[in-house]
Amino acid sequence: MEVLQTVLDFFIHLDSHIGEIIASYGVWTYLILFLIIFAETGLVVTPFLPGDSLIFVVGTFAASGALDVWILFVLLLAAAVIGDTVNYEVGRFLGPKVFSKEMRFLNHENLMKTQRFYEKHGGKTIIIARFLPIIRTFAPFVAGVGTMKYLRFLAYNFVGALLWVTVALCAGYFFGNLPFVKDNFTLVIFAIIGISAVPAVYAYIKNWLQGRNQRKVSTNNESN
Repeated sequence: MEVLQTVLDFFIHLDSHIGEIIASYGVWTYLILFLIIFAETGLVVTPFLPGDSLIFVVGTFAASGALDVWILFVLLLAAAVIGDTVNYEVGRFLGPKVFSKEMRFLNHENLMKTQRFYEKHGGKTIIIARFLPIIRTFAPFVAGVGTMKYLRFLAYNFVGALLWVTVALCAGYFFGNLPFVKDNFTLVIFAIIGISAVPAVYAYIKNWLQGRNQRKVSTNNESN
């Protein structure tokens, strides 16, 4: 519960937290941001860390001159690519046994959801998943467990990371310091999180409706 409250506080006051980090750690801020994005994409046990919203916020700080936008771009891109690569290698090392209930450190519901998403969309899942919280963290892991060749995965990995970092960073850089955004910063952050979650929610509702229809058809067949 305490961890959840800490994460929620980090999201709500993301702008002030980044400002405090910059003020306290100076140039080491770049390393801290690198590690957060790396962990969010590279470790299946930390899908709760901020991704899109964090990159958006640091983009606003870059626009104000507090951070260098090109250093941010290179470091965050590297963090995203390396994170997915590590996640892929861990998945390949652990293999199919990750779907066993014995591995309690994994959220099996999210794992199975990502596997279904991967089976439906194939390799481009790695690109699409960049813009989907939770699935973003599990997609490279599932790709490693599966049969995707590393070079193919790396190509999708780089393209997805490039699009994700560019869109989120540019959005913060060009729009983050607009008066409306600055005056409603918390709402904007939650809007970004909400928009990022829309595709996942849509996929969940669609699968639920399909499952319900299939159950109805099965029940009618049994009745007849």
